[in-house]
Amino acid sequence: MRHIISILLENEAGALSRVSGLFSARAYNIESLTVAPTEDPSMSRMTIVTTGSEDVIEQITKQLNKLVEVVKVVDLSEAEHIERELMLIKVRAGLKEREDMKRMADIFRGRVIDVSDNTYTIELTGDCAKLDAFIQALDAGAIIETVRTGASGIGRGNRVLRV
Repeated sequence: MRHIISILLENEAGALSRVSGLFSARAYNIESLTVAPTEDPSMSRMTIVTTGSEDVIEQITKQLNKLVEVVKVVDLSEAEHIERELMLIKVRAGLKEREDMKRMADIFRGRVIDVSDNTYTIELTGDCAKLDAFIQALDAGAIIETVRTGASGIGRGNRVLRV
């Protein structure tokens, strides 16, 4: 099962390395990882997407809580949450394809952020399934380059990750 683990940790050199090292040492896969400072510059929020059984996720959570820099760990997948991912995708857009590419971006609520003679760069945000659906809807030969951020997530309602 897919899990989104959100970690509040001290913003220190090497903290990311220790967290990712914990995963690799136990042969757990990280599907995506995002990290950035929070509203408090001394803290960072890390979001890790991984898969595993409830027992595996419980073990990961216990191991993460043992790390000195880790302040709090929450599995967002346990309750209602919002997740988003950003994708930048460069597609072929010659004179014949331009209108179709623009229409496709509009259908998926994306926007064209760069235009050249033969390409469009489209920005899309949404959950993983939406971005995957956009890629599937395009002709594979139309895609030149794809960049994705990985999931970021936050609990719904009053559910917060704070000290």
